[in-house]
Amino acid sequence: MSLRLKFLLFVVLIHAVLIVLAAQFMPTNAPLFVGLEVLLLVSIWLTVQLYRGFVRPFELIAAGTAAMQAQDFSLKFVPVGQREMDQLIGVYNQMLDALRRERVSQHEKSHLLESLIQASPAGVLLLSFEGQMVGVNPAAERLLGRPAAALLGSRPAELPGEWGAALGRLRETEPQVVRLSGLHTYRASCSHFLDRGFSRQFIILEELTRELMQQEKQAYEQLIRMMSHEVNNSIGAINSLLHSFRHYAPQLAAADQPDFREALEVAIQRNTNLVEFTAGFAHLVRLPPPRPQPTDVHELLRHLARLLHLPARARHISWHSALAEGPLLIHLDAQQLEQALLNIGKNALEACPENGNVWVRTQLHPPLLVIENDGPGLSPEVQRRLFTPFFSTKRDGQGIGLLLTRDILLQHGFRFSLETAQNGRTAFTIWF
Repeated sequence: MSLRLKFLLFVVLIHAVLIVLAAQFMPTNAPLFVGLEVLLLVSIWLTVQLYRGFVRPFELIAAGTAAMQAQDFSLKFVPVGQREMDQLIGVYNQMLDALRRERVSQHEKSHLLESLIQASPAGVLLLSFEGQMVGVNPAAERLLGRPAAALLGSRPAELPGEWGAALGRLRETEPQVVRLSGLHTYRASCSHFLDRGFSRQFIILEELTRELMQQEKQAYEQLIRMMSHEVNNSIGAINSLLHSFRHYAPQLAAADQPDFREALEVAIQRNTNLVEFTAGFAHLVRLPPPRPQPTDVHELLRHLARLLHLPARARHISWHSALAEGPLLIHLDAQQLEQALLNIGKNALEACPENGNVWVRTQLHPPLLVIENDGPGLSPEVQRRLFTPFFSTKRDGQGIGLLLTRDILLQHGFRFSLETAQNGRTAFTIWF
């Protein structure tokens, strides 16, 4: 039974007793009957006032409770003139103000955090309590190469390739380095946060490509300069001495003179080859900034086909060109890009078997160039090491060609890739 019902029953009982007493005195004592009637009216009036005084706080409490259940913190009450009631109203209004401020502050902080995550250049993967991905920001979509719809609900370890292997063994105290190729290197780290009192994990994916490339470039530039300086100084002096030794040939026996001259020529030639060898590395270090001019890439590709025509014919390799109609005008340094295209074309020819094929195709919108070959595909190990300094799959390769091509394209700001597609062709793609 509610408190209100108990109060009403008590009031009805008391007034029923008063009415019965008044009825007893009505025939015998009229003045007392009138006094009892006045007392009954006063009692009823006081009861109504007390009822209003008691019930009003309960109504306010009920209304406030309903507002808080509906998370409506805008409902406030006006003082009614009763000291106790006004104290209750004041405390309630202060509590609502504090809740409203806290709610607004939490909403603003949550919105700021969400905006930071969405705008962050680092990829963020939010995991559920079961370890499934329930939140993916745009940077993570870009780094993983998959849309959020394809990632949500799956576990990081289920991602294909190097990503899945690296994220599968990821621990909070053990960041993992993921190297997809010499062009793309990432660091994955794991941490946790509290959600409703329980720990949840999140993963941060950071791209280290530019920083590592810069450090690598500084290291090999210093090494090449030192090596070139020492080799050139030594070879110059040694060749000078070897040329001087030619004057002593007539002093030898006639039978020994041919061997002596041949030995000198071999030594001089080997020294010259060593100078040319180091000069190739020095050219990589001295790569100047590009001087872009409007250039027709199609014209560069036609010139490339003429340059590689004889090597291709010698190995019976077919060169297929599928150039888009009209010129492909790009703002670039023609000399540098021609060197890069020559390296790419030669690599494509060398990767082809006898009677192989090389395809060159372009498109205008968006500007794109693809050079494909049907040689053996790139293994995962080779794919990871592509474009790293001095790495080559050729027996006598120096690892300069792809490195020089990488630096030229990066200086131009062109995006590019080298990978084996599902059709078995290995394609070098440049997005202008």
